[in-house]
Amino acid sequence: MKEGYHVFDAEPEVLAWVKAAAEAASHLDTSERRHGETWFVGVDALPNATDGSVNGVPLAGAWMKSLEDHPAYIELHAAQVSIVYEGYPRQDKDESDAAHRFRLKRDAAHMDGLLPEGPKPGRHLREAHAFIVGFPLNQVAASPLVVWPGSHTIMQSAFKELYNDVPPAEWGDMDVSDAYKVVRKQVFDLCERTEVPLMPGQAVLLHRHLVHGVAPWSGAAVPEGRQVAYFRPLVAKLTDWL
Repeated sequence: MKEGYHVFDAEPEVLAWVKAAAEAASHLDTSERRHGETWFVGVDALPNATDGSVNGVPLAGAWMKSLEDHPAYIELHAAQVSIVYEGYPRQDKDESDAAHRFRLKRDAAHMDGLLPEGPKPGRHLREAHAFIVGFPLNQVAASPLVVWPGSHTIMQSAFKELYNDVPPAEWGDMDVSDAYKVVRKQVFDLCERTEVPLMPGQAVLLHRHLVHGVAPWSGAAVPEGRQVAYFRPLVAKLTDWL
């Protein structure tokens, strides 16, 4: 993936899985939301099996055949069911103006796996993913995925330098906040913000180092919101993350 992501054409087997996943997701309690009740995060919310299947419907598709360039991964976790609602993003009471502005103006752009910890908070590598794959569960154009094509090579190069001569077992102990902000700024300067609209039956595969986010809601309200299921399996060997 030269640009760090690829959208696969809709396939019947993917659509069959999506229908099963959407049915399972319709029974989730989505009352716990963030950003002024406009985002249900839905981490590990989908009741899928470790092979990704939902109620016996297998997870399949052409995207699986394109994983040769990605490191080996541990079994699939329960997928995130990310649901964005009309008005996203509103500001939470405990959210700073700067953080809200970044979410609004920069789509909350981030690289997955770096988790905030501590009073600052710092950023630490806690989830070394092999890849990210997403499946839209309903046909809603508002708040699409946003990517910065080519950003994965910039981020990967920066982290190779950052972790150079550091034992892998200590990577998670390092607070990489300052370096992360600097290289993310480079991404904004060098890569073009690109919206990625998706429809059920399609799959989008993201490189684990790709900077991505979610666009603010635009258009009419949709009661069920914009729903996407995401898998982010962890690498089987930590050093393969780089």
